[in-house]
Amino acid sequence: MSDHKFRVGQNVHCALPFRAEHTVYKIVQLLPAAGSEFQYRIKSADEPHERVVKESQLYPAWETTR
Repeated sequence: MSDHKFRVGQNVHCALPFRAEHTVYKIVQLLPAAGSEFQYRIKSADEPHERVVKESQLYPAWETTR
């Protein structure tokens, strides 16, 4: 398996149904793979809690379209 696509401190968007895609999250921790896909712990300034998401659910915050 290759390395994580994102790094700690990087701003990303998350393509999940619970939040609008324009919400910016910060990568706070790189996690091991779940199956064949890396996971990340992310945090938004708009939420009091952190989330764990799969790499395929993230894209860089500077991307305006998916």
